[in-house]
Amino acid sequence: MPVKFIKGRIKGVFYSLKGGIELLRTEPSIQVQLGIAIAITIAGFYFKISRMEWIAQTLCIGLVMGVEGINTAIEEVADFIHPERHPTIGRLKDIAAGAVGITALIAIIVACLIYGPKLYSI
Repeated sequence: MPVKFIKGRIKGVFYSLKGGIELLRTEPSIQVQLGIAIAITIAGFYFKISRMEWIAQTLCIGLVMGVEGINTAIEEVADFIHPERHPTIGRLKDIAAGAVGITALIAIIVACLIYGPKLYSI
């Protein structure tokens, strides 16, 4: 395997970590989502959820936070390209936000499926 390829992958990991830290440091919505992710992870340990439940929960957390990162990037690019209020830019930003909303709704449904029966039996 060429050294250039490996160096490129290492740089890619560095850039992704840098971007993730920037996202967590500057975006209130991702900070809230991280707090929810931590709380739901603690709940997972408390309720001793199954391996499949961990998989579903982890995928939902990653999906919501990943889509939120993409939404933030889309909003930043849109604001950079067209800083003034514009109906098309607004529509694009609404669509990106809607994608976050859909993934969050699915994550909430999955959380209800995992924790609903556990809370109901208490």
